[in-house]
Amino acid sequence: MRDRRRIVISGCSSGGKSTLLNELARRGFRTVEEPGRNIVREALATGGDALPWVNAEAFVRKAIEYAHATLAWVRTHDGPVFFDRSAVDAAAHFERLSIAMPEDLEKLCHTTIYSSPVFMAPPWFELYEQDDERPLSFETAVLEYNYLRLAYPKRGYAMIDLPKSSVTARADFVLRCLGL
Repeated sequence: MRDRRRIVISGCSSGGKSTLLNELARRGFRTVEEPGRNIVREALATGGDALPWVNAEAFVRKAIEYAHATLAWVRTHDGPVFFDRSAVDAAAHFERLSIAMPEDLEKLCHTTIYSSPVFMAPPWFELYEQDDERPLSFETAVLEYNYLRLAYPKRGYAMIDLPKSSVTARADFVLRCLGL
């Protein structure tokens, strides 16, 4: 039987999403890295302006295009694929900043479809770290998280909250929820 679920791990910045994806990859599952980190790294390395705190539209455009491309990349993969964030996260960034999404990006978002439910990493102050790629405060990260809690259901996705537990326990939880 084919299993082509495209499962999103979203939620609060520095909530343990990437660590969870690394654990799922260690267990043999295909994973896709967060678009935002790649975009920020590239902009910082090249002096580009596609940074969420400098040029939100350029950042969101790249994030949605990256999300769409990664779905195409795994299109023929038999087996579940876990994504660190999604195009919905990028769209929520526009909503949080009250920026109207350009029509071409809106169309691209509507064709970038994942499986439901989406797993949400809640704000977890004890894990929170700032760095060059994530300069936002914990309070701003919580605000972004709250917008994600609205954005996913608005687009028809159910959500399951990840427990605040070890990465092993979180991975076990996700796989149990998915019947894997």
